[in-house]
Amino acid sequence: MKTIYLAGGCFWGMQKFFDQFDGVLHTEVGYANGPDKAPSYEDVCADSGHAETLRIDYDETSITLAELLKYYFMVIDPLSVNRQGHDEGIQYRTGIYYTDESLLPEIQAFYQAEEKKAGAKLAVELEPLRNFFSAEEYHQKYLDKNPGGYCHIPNQYFNLKK
Repeated sequence: MKTIYLAGGCFWGMQKFFDQFDGVLHTEVGYANGPDKAPSYEDVCADSGHAETLRIDYDETSITLAELLKYYFMVIDPLSVNRQGHDEGIQYRTGIYYTDESLLPEIQAFYQAEEKKAGAKLAVELEPLRNFFSAEEYHQKYLDKNPGGYCHIPNQYFNLKK
């Protein structure tokens, strides 16, 4: 099992999107790479410095890191700074955060290819994970509990594997 952390705007949609793929074993929404104090959702919305982030535990024999990154770039605007869809603020910044240094060469190669494709410097942070704090329970699987909830990811993207 491997783990990667992806910040892609509102974490509700990111979780629902990635939960559909075979090989994704577990997802958890939380707050990453801000100050070393666990924030509340209200703190994050008041610019605590944390990014809404999705932790993805995956079976690398069923889904590759490259596939996960391909899906990630499918649902974000990699040139947008602190904004995805109608969500705006530092907590909605994009980022790829890792804890396993052995993943870095593959992440960097994918990142550079995306940058070349975009023809511009990406606004996506690429950093080691400094911290990750689990979000409140009501945020976990939020769009499953609240199917009409807002998300910047179009609904048809939630059924790619069906």
